[in-house]
Amino acid sequence: MRTWLASAWSLGCRFAKWSAAAAFLSLFTSAATLAQEAGGEAGLKVPDLSQVTFLGIDGHKLLLFGIVFCVFGLIFGLAIYSRLKGMPVHKSMRDISELIYETCKTYLFTQGKFLVFLWLFIAVVIVLYFGVLAPVHPTAVTLPIILVFSIVGMAGSYGVAWFGIRVNTFANSRTAFAALRGKPYPIYHTPLEAGMSIGMMLISVELLMMLFILLFIPGDYAGPCFIGFAIGESLGAAVLRIAGGIFTKIADIGSDLMKIVFKIKEDDARNPGVIADCTGDNAGDSVGPSADGFETYGVTGVALITFILLAVKDPKVQVQLLVWIFVMRIMMLVSSAGAYFINGFIAKAKYGNVDKMNYEAPLTSLVWITSVVSIALTYVISYLIIPTLGGDASQWWKLGTIISCGTLAGAVIPELVKAFTSTESRHVREVVSSAEEGGASLGILSGFVAGNFSAYYIGLAMVLLMSMGYLISTLDLGLLMLAPAVFAFGLVAFGFLGMGPVTIAVDSYGPVTDNAQSVYELSLIEQVPNIKQELKKDYNIDVNFERAKEMLEANDGAGNTFKATAKPVLIGTAVVGATTMIFSIIMALTHGLTENVNNLSLLHAPFVLGLITGGAMIYWFTGASTQAVTTGAYRAVEFIKANIHLEGAAAASVEDSKKVVEICTKYAQKGMLNIFIAVFFATLAFAFVEPFFFIGYLFSIAIFGLYQAIFMANAGGAWDNAKKIVEVELKQKGTPLHDATVIGDTVGDPFKDTSSVALNPVIKFTTLFGLLAVELAVQLTASQGGNGLTHILAAAFFVVSFVFVYRSFYGMRIRGSAA
Repeated sequence: MRTWLASAWSLGCRFAKWSAAAAFLSLFTSAATLAQEAGGEAGLKVPDLSQVTFLGIDGHKLLLFGIVFCVFGLIFGLAIYSRLKGMPVHKSMRDISELIYETCKTYLFTQGKFLVFLWLFIAVVIVLYFGVLAPVHPTAVTLPIILVFSIVGMAGSYGVAWFGIRVNTFANSRTAFAALRGKPYPIYHTPLEAGMSIGMMLISVELLMMLFILLFIPGDYAGPCFIGFAIGESLGAAVLRIAGGIFTKIADIGSDLMKIVFKIKEDDARNPGVIADCTGDNAGDSVGPSADGFETYGVTGVALITFILLAVKDPKVQVQLLVWIFVMRIMMLVSSAGAYFINGFIAKAKYGNVDKMNYEAPLTSLVWITSVVSIALTYVISYLIIPTLGGDASQWWKLGTIISCGTLAGAVIPELVKAFTSTESRHVREVVSSAEEGGASLGILSGFVAGNFSAYYIGLAMVLLMSMGYLISTLDLGLLMLAPAVFAFGLVAFGFLGMGPVTIAVDSYGPVTDNAQSVYELSLIEQVPNIKQELKKDYNIDVNFERAKEMLEANDGAGNTFKATAKPVLIGTAVVGATTMIFSIIMALTHGLTENVNNLSLLHAPFVLGLITGGAMIYWFTGASTQAVTTGAYRAVEFIKANIHLEGAAAASVEDSKKVVEICTKYAQKGMLNIFIAVFFATLAFAFVEPFFFIGYLFSIAIFGLYQAIFMANAGGAWDNAKKIVEVELKQKGTPLHDATVIGDTVGDPFKDTSSVALNPVIKFTTLFGLLAVELAVQLTASQGGNGLTHILAAAFFVVSFVFVYRSFYGMRIRGSAA
């Protein structure tokens, strides 16, 4: 791996050496001649929060109480963690979950080293911008702090991913063991507890870090620290989401195809790919979403902070809005925790002793209860914190209503997703009906139909709710700020996340339920001598193994559905939030909307060309990430076929299982490196072409990415649960119909868990990094008195990007022997 990285890096250097040297030399030498005042991100100055009082307390002191709430959130998460760890579990199951955790640790250590390597690219640009071209004095103090917060952001994404994996690998074996009791409620409650632990920990840590910057970093460079923090978060999320998505689907496809090739059962212990599949469930469906969620909440907050500092001129109104935003973020923890306990009380009363339950029902009620509680608290907090804003006593309910549009979207969009991905969905049942007569071909086509229709309905739902926010923004909000509609869109994105911990919880539910099935099978508990007597004696369980397996499979269907529901919410925030962040670039380029505004028009050719270019990058990205899965899965299947032992072995060897994990890691990092360097240099290239070309490009990747992600995520979800219907409801495992739906599921794997989900952090990373890249280009053009050198560098950066675009297919192709 180290050799491959070195050779890849060497290749990149050969193409980039002259351009990078020329760029950096020019930037450093021209910096001394720049006499203009620092602008853009370097000019973001956070006002004194203590100049305004709220409820008789100044803003700074009020937000200090927010730290206490964050600590309570951390305690909440850790308390559930401890409870999960202490739950009863049979040794055979615990041993499997610990083996899964050990392979996950190896994966995460490898990814950590990879992250540090990629951070060096970002560090160079941060040093050039904040240290040379637009320094925030004294740079000897400010530059290291900004760099440190970029590391803190990256470490935050990485750290919550570690916590998520540890919690889920406790919960998977405890869920599997709970199924032995024969009651459905415990196997619903345990994964949800794990998810809430992750959700509360994630939001609390992220909010604590941002409060630290806001309250304890001097206002002159708190703004740049927020930008550095957000870029670090995005880098961590992008790497962990993309690499995790590639890893998990290599393992999943390699494991699933063995069911067809050898006619073996799901999660057969003799299959060396199953442990890798379990590791992948955590790498792709726990590590990735945890890091992605952490970054999403952070970047959305940074986008709003940046907007307020740039678009609102009155410092007192800036303080009011900043404090209001952060109090609302604290309320997110309170509303989610409260709704969790309310829903838990109702669910236990309704399902605690039943023999059969719809696992989706209490998860749905949790989402809706949280939405209602969040909306109610939004109006209460808004009334208390900003009863008067800039002399207007009506803005509290207007801003509260805009946020509520987003919160409502956080509940409505999952309902729409379920219409296309749930086991009860007519679209999913259409996939099954198609496959019954037409095999995999018609089943796959029906999945395409589901994905396309879902993009239509979800897209229009987002437009409707954003339109409501826009209409409310026209009610005198423009008297307080520039571009009030952009602020409204940012608040809608903020509202999407109003149910933060719960959104993360229902998303994390899926990997636990998926792993629980695997842990059950891999533990070989049914073959343990005198196991029934042991369970009765030690745990007072009269076990029915068939019923336990049936419940675990049914619960996994609910997990699949709710994994799918979180994806459009996160991609939606990426797009809506990107609009707010792009505004920051527009403000810098137009000097506060006073110059060159006409360039944001279809009459300005570079802007139009940028709109077209973005679509090309989105489709390349989905192809490149899928190609990495395809090649890696080929190698995994090749190895498993050669090393699976169906006769005379109860389980695959640990060495063979680790080899499959090694294959998955290798191709995940190969694919990720190609993608990252191509995206990094493409962002530089397009920013250096022409600033308004780059604005068009950013809008384009957001819009193309939105619909591509929704389509792929929900088509994949439909194929996944079509297979689940065949397995659980129709009980036709091992039949031609089952083979057809397994094939559909393997097609959907990279759709829903690789390409679609990774578009969210890619869009936000490109936008955030683009903030610095475009200003580097503008500063360089100004210092050189023309754009000749800038265009030469744009061409050089594009060549480097294109080399890695080329490599993402031709360097990743399936060849006769393993590369």
